[in-house]
Amino acid sequence: MSERQRILIVEDEPLIAMMLEDFLDALDKDVAGTAESVPAALELVGAGGIDAAILDVNLRGGEQSWPVADALATAGVPFILATGGGDGAIADAHKGRPVLAKPFTMDGIEKALAAL
Repeated sequence: MSERQRILIVEDEPLIAMMLEDFLDALDKDVAGTAESVPAALELVGAGGIDAAILDVNLRGGEQSWPVADALATAGVPFILATGGGDGAIADAHKGRPVLAKPFTMDGIEKALAAL
């Protein structure tokens, strides 16, 4: 039996984070951790044990998840950018990364993770 893929969730809306956790469980994935801010996410990235991540681009208080994306890229961990803002919301350094449009569907998440 192979190990389940461990996915980090960076999402500031608790209900959306819980929905993503449920979707990942249904897709036979484990949640490596859930963070609602850049500092919390960076701590989880630093701890390791992450196979992939789903990053909400825009977090509370105008915070953006680019430092987390940079840390994941440096660590060689693939990630999906989640946004309701379209491609214009993606920083130049991360254009070309898989984008998951809101609202999320389980099918959309499954396809985005498979594309990693």
